[in-house]
Amino acid sequence: MVSTTDDTAVELRIPALQGLYDKVAWLGWPAVRIIAGGLLVPHGAQKLFGLWGGNIQNTGAFFAKAGLEPGVPLAYLVGSWELFGGILICIGLLTRPAALGAAFLLAVATIMVHLPIGFFWTGRGIEYPLMWTVLMLAIAARGGGRLSVDRALGREF
Repeated sequence: MVSTTDDTAVELRIPALQGLYDKVAWLGWPAVRIIAGGLLVPHGAQKLFGLWGGNIQNTGAFFAKAGLEPGVPLAYLVGSWELFGGILICIGLLTRPAALGAAFLLAVATIMVHLPIGFFWTGRGIEYPLMWTVLMLAIAARGGGRLSVDRALGREF
């Protein structure tokens, strides 16, 4: 029997996998948090430091064109949140506020930029940024969990 977080039990279709699941289940949440936070970091570095073809002025102009003013200061804010918030989420320090801020900026991008385009990400629609928004909300709701600085300090926000 596999226990779920809602205290109900379900039977495995392949009971022999129980041992494997028991050994690796504790890694699931840290992996989600570490990868999600880590994947935000290069987006911030791209905006702030011009890496991988990024340009803060172009990002600011894009924000202004999308109705997000003042464009350049907001580009710096978003880039900083992606870079530093991503690092905080990745290491699990101040996890909830960092993830909540990331969810907010992703929700704004989803609504202001991607929603008018449509659904599918292949056309730059909401599919991918919406998934990221929900992922950041889940991290904000759950917190750092195991293998986080928050847990090591014995305190979460």
